[in-house]
Amino acid sequence: MRLIILFLIGLVFGVGISISGMANPAKVLNFFDFAGTWDPSLMFVMGGAVVVTFIGYRFVLKRPAPMMDAKFHLPTRSDLDMPLIVGSALFGVGWGIAGFCPGGALPALGTGRSEVFIFVAALIAGIFAAKFLKSVLDKRATTQA
Repeated sequence: MRLIILFLIGLVFGVGISISGMANPAKVLNFFDFAGTWDPSLMFVMGGAVVVTFIGYRFVLKRPAPMMDAKFHLPTRSDLDMPLIVGSALFGVGWGIAGFCPGGALPALGTGRSEVFIFVAALIAGIFAAKFLKSVLDKRATTQA
């Protein structure tokens, strides 16, 4: 049952990304083109998502626990550290160059366009590279301590 619900959640997200046009990298890149063909639709999609999330969390967090887990897993840290800053910068640069974020790229795989597959392959490679770099830095930190 859990797998079916997760699939349906992903399906609704993917359909929403597709309907809003955010699976089209040109639409996203036009949002960043202030001096040329600026397209504000990304701002409205993100604003709508923030409003829905804000309202939804007000209802969901009143429950004693989520439907599919024993407890809520909410962030406990609020500080800015180097991995967060570097990761955010890399995400933004990649999004600005490619016109895809992971949420928009996965539904766009269904288009069969080669640039989407290249982006997703680079995304997966980046995940593995980040994990490898973190393990190297963690080992270095423990040997120096």
